[in-house]
Amino acid sequence: MKNCPYCKIEVGGDLKKCPFCQSKLVGEAEERYFPTQTILKIQSFFYKLQLFLVWVAIIALVGLDFFFGVKLYPSCNFHWSLLFVMWLLAFEMSIIRLFKKGMNAARVLSISAVSIMIMLGITAYYIGFFKIFVYWVLPNAVMATMIANFIFAMIDKSGNAMGYLLTNLLMGVLPYIAFYLMQKNSPLEWIICLLVSIALLIGAIIFRGREVVNEIQRRLSV
Repeated sequence: MKNCPYCKIEVGGDLKKCPFCQSKLVGEAEERYFPTQTILKIQSFFYKLQLFLVWVAIIALVGLDFFFGVKLYPSCNFHWSLLFVMWLLAFEMSIIRLFKKGMNAARVLSISAVSIMIMLGITAYYIGFFKIFVYWVLPNAVMATMIANFIFAMIDKSGNAMGYLLTNLLMGVLPYIAFYLMQKNSPLEWIICLLVSIALLIGAIIFRGREVVNEIQRRLSV
């Protein structure tokens, strides 16, 4: 058994330092008292490695843009490196979210979808494809998220996915209302998105009627 020459205590296991004064232990080590967290050490190493690479990429991109004046394309008149920084930081947030405990699939999907859509919108605005994003990319992404959350709500036993499903269904209805209030013709993709949201709401009521009512009452405090 190892011992600390300063604290005058014996320490079992294979510790290398005294748990009190952190001095080097002397003596022969014994078998481990607790199992080694090999998987966590490997995950921690790869997380630190990718974090280092991401920050190297951020520094390199910002340097090329701000200090060397490199343009993303000849007519580029904005600091394109900031878009890449935004995406890289969002990537880091998604990695952290994967390690965070207690987040169900519906929550991860909804948060990720909203984050990606916001970043896509900003990117499309600066690159010049904002109209394509609003009229085609966004409604299809909303529909895909609604369908995925509907599946999660059907297989989820805890009821935590229902709130995200109802929120997504609202996202499918609001754009159509916005186009109507602006007295503009709603694009075909948003009309299809509206119909899909209505169909999924009816499906949720049919298969999980009580959960739908409970979720609405909980959200509206009625």
